[in-house]
Amino acid sequence: MKKTLFLSPPTYAGYDGGAGSRYQCKREVKSFWYPTWLAQLAALVPGSKLVDAPARGLSVDDVLKDAKDYEFLVLYTSTPSFANDTKVAELFKELNPELLIGFCGAHVAINNEATIIASPAIDFVCDNEFDFTIQEIAEGKPLEDVPGITILKDGKPHFTGKRPLIEDMDTLPWVTPIYKEHLVPSDYYNGYMLHPYMSLYTGRGCKSRCTFCLWPQTIAGHNYRTRSVDNVAAEIKYARDNFPEIKEFFFDDDTLTDNRENVEALARELGKLGITWSCNAKANVPYETLMIMKENGLRLLLVGYESGNQKVLNNIKKGILVTKAKQFTRDCHELGILIHGTFIVGLPGETRDTIEETIQYAQEIDPKTIQVSLPAAYPGTFLYKQATENGWLIAEDGNELVAENGVQNSVLHYDHLSKEEIFEAVDVFYKRFYFRPRKMASLFFDMCKDWNVMKRQAREGVEFFRFLWGRENAV
Repeated sequence: MKKTLFLSPPTYAGYDGGAGSRYQCKREVKSFWYPTWLAQLAALVPGSKLVDAPARGLSVDDVLKDAKDYEFLVLYTSTPSFANDTKVAELFKELNPELLIGFCGAHVAINNEATIIASPAIDFVCDNEFDFTIQEIAEGKPLEDVPGITILKDGKPHFTGKRPLIEDMDTLPWVTPIYKEHLVPSDYYNGYMLHPYMSLYTGRGCKSRCTFCLWPQTIAGHNYRTRSVDNVAAEIKYARDNFPEIKEFFFDDDTLTDNRENVEALARELGKLGITWSCNAKANVPYETLMIMKENGLRLLLVGYESGNQKVLNNIKKGILVTKAKQFTRDCHELGILIHGTFIVGLPGETRDTIEETIQYAQEIDPKTIQVSLPAAYPGTFLYKQATENGWLIAEDGNELVAENGVQNSVLHYDHLSKEEIFEAVDVFYKRFYFRPRKMASLFFDMCKDWNVMKRQAREGVEFFRFLWGRENAV
């Protein structure tokens, strides 16, 4: 087995390059998702090391110290961070010319030929799911014989052939022992989850066809493949017993509620473990299922509302009715399930009127917290294809998806709605949602209930105002 380093490379301060959500960027408040994809690889390669440089606050010099100690380096990259990550790989190669370097992630899976010729430091790039691909390479299998990668052959890009997606998800080893060995849970923050929290997957793939969502269209597909309930419950029991400091577990499947029967069975097993948990959900979960989830430890749902305008939702193939989403939200409020609602300003069909409609919609349904994002037209998504064909995309270079400070740029514009208006609408949205007397009072009373919550939310409040100030000065 090759001596292997799995690396989430250093980049902008506070930049969540390995985000488990749909965008890689610097967020409103300090936020880091666990590098679960890399942890999954590390679990398949005994004796390997996992380094999450952004979350640990490591510099390039820090991660280069041990460059000569490894035979194999795997970097997880993204469209906005690719240029930076390539430079990191080149520095490793300078210090260790014999080092085998591979890139994985949605960006390189889609841009495989461009990636393999982007730098002589890159020896191969991975296609789609790459777990067993990396395992075979670490075991010493010749690159030409490993399906699922692109290499240079006779100076030209050569794809070794498709690797089937994993159907039996229980064949993948647990990631939590890797977290235990290599990561520091207190490094991972999220503005809407209890701290410290822990995130992991119970499955891959998503039935929904949202035009902007990166993972189902590039890596995991639209068939939701899940681990067995017993397998997940056993790992959570291990995590509960080995990480007593963890206050909440988050299941980062694109849509955990896609399979109603499965999520109800999982909830019942989690209830027996006495843990607090949260997950991603679509705004169409029946009341009965929500009740089972709540009765068995569910605290919060992360819900992608995106827009309050039905035409915009239809344009992005969201597959949800505004009326259904409103009823779902009322059900959650009734059951005491908290919601972190996510919205996107500037999607196809957006106008000044639909932005106003969505702001009012968010105020009406009143989730506990919100995230307001700009559309990120990543290569490999239908939104990217649509934007390029219609001339909406003004920044095809991945470097331009985020500014120099790591904050999202506005990269779409329409004849009737400029990129500047879309960018400024994010600030307006946040201010009109949070700076309402009732919402401010609610957040203040929550702070008063717990001294630790007060300290944390005070810090996050300062970070949030800095975020808004930075955006205002970026216009």
